[in-house]
Order: sequence, then structure tokens, then C-alpha cells
Amino acid sequence: MLSIRLTGFCSILLATRRQYTRSYTYIVHIYILKKRLRTRHIKMASLVASNHALFCLQPFELVMQVGNGYEDTRREVSRQHKPARGGWKAAIFIIFVEMAERFTFYGLSGNLITYLTNELHESIPTAAKNVNTWVAVSCLLPIFGAFIADSLLGRFKTILLSFVIYLVGLVLLTLTVSVLPLHQRKPMFFVALYILTVGEGGHKPCVQTFAADQFDEDSDEDKKAKSSFYNWWYLGIVVGSTSAILAVIYVQENIGWAVGFGMLAIALTVSLAIFLLGMRRYRKQGPLGSPLTTVARVLVAAMRKWRVNETRDGCGVYHGDESDGSHVAGQLKARTLARTDQVRFLDKAMIIDNIDASRSIRDPWRLCSLNQVEEVKLVLRLIPIWLCCLMYAVVESQIGTYFTKQASTMTRSIGPHFALPAASFQALIGLTTISIIPIYDRIFIPLARKFTGLPSGITMLQRIGTGFFFSILIMVVSALVEGKRINIIKENKLVNNPKAMVPMKVWWLLPQYMLFGLSHLFTIVGLQELFYDQMPEAMRSLGAALYLGVVGVGFFVTNAVISVVQAISSSAGEEWLGGNNLNRAHLDCFYWVLAGLSALNFCVYVWIAKGFVYKKVEGDDVPGDKELCFVDGCPDGGGMRPTRP
Repeated sequence: MLSIRLTGFCSILLATRRQYTRSYTYIVHIYILKKRLRTRHIKMASLVASNHALFCLQPFELVMQVGNGYEDTRREVSRQHKPARGGWKAAIFIIFVEMAERFTFYGLSGNLITYLTNELHESIPTAAKNVNTWVAVSCLLPIFGAFIADSLLGRFKTILLSFVIYLVGLVLLTLTVSVLPLHQRKPMFFVALYILTVGEGGHKPCVQTFAADQFDEDSDEDKKAKSSFYNWWYLGIVVGSTSAILAVIYVQENIGWAVGFGMLAIALTVSLAIFLLGMRRYRKQGPLGSPLTTVARVLVAAMRKWRVNETRDGCGVYHGDESDGSHVAGQLKARTLARTDQVRFLDKAMIIDNIDASRSIRDPWRLCSLNQVEEVKLVLRLIPIWLCCLMYAVVESQIGTYFTKQASTMTRSIGPHFALPAASFQALIGLTTISIIPIYDRIFIPLARKFTGLPSGITMLQRIGTGFFFSILIMVVSALVEGKRINIIKENKLVNNPKAMVPMKVWWLLPQYMLFGLSHLFTIVGLQELFYDQMPEAMRSLGAALYLGVVGVGFFVTNAVISVVQAISSSAGEEWLGGNNLNRAHLDCFYWVLAGLSALNFCVYVWIAKGFVYKKVEGDDVPGDKELCFVDGCPDGGGMRPTRP
């Protein structure tokens, strides 16, 4: 048994370090030293002999007295010995990886309905359902990919495996289009399409989270860099998707589908090569355990103690220790979350009652740490925000459907021999975002910092809410433009001629596309940052997947809204959505409905955002000598020793 006297140990420590720190006084928490020295079997002789004993003691609780206050020496050491990996030099590789992957995805999804109708000869409704189903699955499958990354493989390995599956699907898709005869093509085409979706499901929730992991959350400099990173990350996405819409779709329709799909396979191969080139620069984090286990344990523990009162029956609050399973070997220790007043019922899971105090081994399904309870609260607080985002996804779904149908009926000619494809106007959204991001990042954010003092200029919820407000303007402007189009149709007596070209320039649609570019800059980027920053560290891949799930579920909500509008308008003797003849429709009324729903959703969002509590992190870890201590009135018969709340 190793026994250390506080006076003797402090003398040895000061003697070995006097040449470096003559003016400082070190106070050592002897309880932690005893406990950890026993665990690590470190002998006192090795500490005395070492000329760098201070650095040997970095895992211990050392406090440096400077003047009248105390400063955590571990922060100073971490600043002087900053890891060589991570930062912008690692994140830049991942941005280019995502740019190439988005080029691949949008090169396929942007014109998929054309291939299904023109090459596989599906009807428009059937093709539309197949496309919607595929997009929805692509957005929901990342939830399972995130679970695998967080609990089994880790993000880096999951990304590599997903790349392989993704590439296999694309190669199979290219071979199907170029080699198989038409009558055998359809089954294999869909098999390849959904193999590709599996790869997308593992890649998408991990790659952004992995990129954000390259920045240190405890560094003010890296916090500013991370806020800027999200802007440039989205810029890379926009560049990749816009390039695909403009280039790949043209190749597919004018040169050949095999060449177009082959371009996508090459782009994904380049993306994989770029990812491997930066491998030595990455900060890699292994699996942190099943994220759902913690949620389940906290809920079960709270229900089992639903009658426990903290002041009457409680012996304190359990802060946890290294045996909780919340810390994984080789990983940075999770930061300590501050206690919050929301969802107080869950607090019962961390109250130590007489049964817990009498046990020598903690039952994780009956007693959870404060950190575990607060992590579950983080997830529950994000659910109302997630639900508010569904209406934004409904507005978003109009881009590839009715906006494109509007453009197809209007004059799109540039010169006497060239007409712009209706779907290509989606590129205006990306071009707007590309133009605005540098202004937002270099001008707006620095100005906002002067007023708010926030590294990001404005809060994440303020950023998302600004995009929600733009979504209202989008539908209002769209309704006004559609009203003008209908008036021109009536003036020229084109109501019963669905194939006639309306004498109205397509550039009238430019404002609504540009407003979409602005709303993406605020809402999409804000959601990505929110579902990374406010999720527990072990659930961040799942947070990225939940952000993508907004789009998947939102598309299903869109179908429900359309069905309701069709049923109500048909019962009134009019079909607002017009069937196959958009000239007879009242699409402007449908847009006004969406504008009203968006305004109502915005009001609900503002109400929820006002009560939202951001993640609160303690400045220091819970002191080791307070992890286990006695509280008056609780039995100590070798059992668990609680702490005061």
C-alpha cells in the first residue's frame, strides 16, 4: 500500500521544479493522488528521479496559485503543446471530399426523373413516387449509419466503408446503363441505386461531424474557426451541387447516360483519393458506445424513482466517476455539463436514495450521473426545433416540383437557337449562396461580433429563424409571380392549352430562387451547426443524421399537404393543383397556403427558441475529491458515497 504524506510530497515537488517555478505554489489534491497512484502503480522513486515530474503529474489535479487567484495549469500546458493534427489543415481535405461527393449525388438525383421517364418508360406519377421514395430513404438511412459510427466503428472507419459501398453502387449503375439490354436493365438499375443509398447513409452523417471534430472546442481561436468552417463547408456543397446541375445533366441528355454516370464514378474516386491523402492530418475518434443506451438508462432510472424527492429522500446527486462507461480509453474525457432546470423529472435518475447508497456496485439502470441526465436533456430540447424545421422542408420541396413546372411553361429562350432547361434554374440557388457566403463570413459576422460578442456573430437559433423568415417571403413572392402568370394566361386565352408557351419571361422566377439561396445560407448552415454543437459528444453523428431526417420526413409531409389541398379544393369544385394542366390550376392559392403555414410555424419557432437553453459546460471537471464523499444521514456501510447537490 502506497502512503504519501502531503507535506513531504509537496516538498519533493517544489524541489524538483524550483528551477522552473520559483514564484509559484502548488496545491495538490492528495485524495486524487493516492487513488490514481495506486491504480497506476507509480512509485515515488520514479517521480523524484524524473527531472520533469510536473509533466508526469498532468493527469492529476494540480492548481497553480498566481497572485490572488488560481489558474488551471492543464490549460496552459495544452496551449503550449497543441496537437499537430486537426484544424484547418485537416478540415480543408474533408471540404473537398464533400464537394466531390455532392457533385456525385446531385448529378444523379437532379435528373433521375428524366431517366426513369425517357429511358425506362415509367409514367410521370410513378417516376415521381420512385424519386421521392429514393430521396426520402437517402435522407433517413443516415440515422442508422450514425448509430453504427457512434457505437461500433467510429466516424473515420465508417466513412471509408461507406466510400467503398458508394463506389460499388455507382460502378454497377454505370455498367447497368451501358451494358445490359433495356428489358433487363430496370431491376438491376434499382438494385444499384439502393446500394448507392446505403453508402450515402453511412457517409453523410459522419463526414461533416468528422470535419467539425478537427477543431478544438476548448480553444477560442478554434471556436471562431469552426463558425467560419460551417460557412465554407456549405460553400463547398453548393459548388459541387451547382457544377453537377450545370455540367452532368447536359452530358446525360446530349452525350449519353453511360458517360454521365461514369463521370460521377470518377468524381467519387477522386473524393476517396483526397480523403486518404489527408489521413495523417486527421484527429480520429473511436466509437463512444451506443448513444441510445444512455437515453434508455436515464428514462428507466427516472421512472423507477418517480416517487423519490430530492430534498426528502435524496442523499445527494451522483456526479459519476471513471467507471461509468462515459469515458473511452484513448478519447478525450467528456466535458462536464452544468445542471439545468428543464425536464426536471429526469433529475430523479441522478438522485442517490438509500437503496443506491447501500450498494457497493452502482446499478446503471437505476442511478445515472448528472452528465448522462443532462445529455438526454440536450436531445429532448432539440426535438421541438426539429419539428419546426419540417415546414421549412415542405417549402424546400417546391424547388424540384412546382418551381420547375412553372419554369417549363414560361419563355426560356436565350437568342434564337438556345433555350435553358427548366431544371437548370435550380443552379441560381447555389450561385446566390456562393456570392453571399464571403460577404456573410468576412463582413456580416465581424460586424455582428462587435455588438453581440459572440464568436459566430449571431446565435444558431437566430440564424435558423432568419432563414425561416426568408421562407415566408419565398412563398409570398412565388404566389405573386404565379398570380401574374395566371393573369397573362387568361389574357391570351391559353387556359385550355397546357403545352402552349406563356409569353412571360422566366426571369420573373429569379427573386424566389435568390431568396432560397439566402435562406439556405441561414437555415441549412445553422441547422448543421446546431445539431453538431448541441448534441452530446457521443451522439454527434446521430445529430447530423437527424438534420438530414428533416428533409426525408419533410417530403412525406409535403405529400400529405398536397393530398389535403387537393381534397378540399376538389370538394369546392376547383382543383388548385390542376392535374396535368398547370394553366388551369390555382397554384398561387397553394403558395398562399404554404406562406400562411410558414408564418404560423415561424411564430411557434420563435416561442420555442425563447425558452431554449443552450448546452452549458462547467469550466472545470467535477473535483475528484468530491466525486465520492459522505453526506450526513446516509448509510456508509461500504456502499456508494454520494455528493451534495
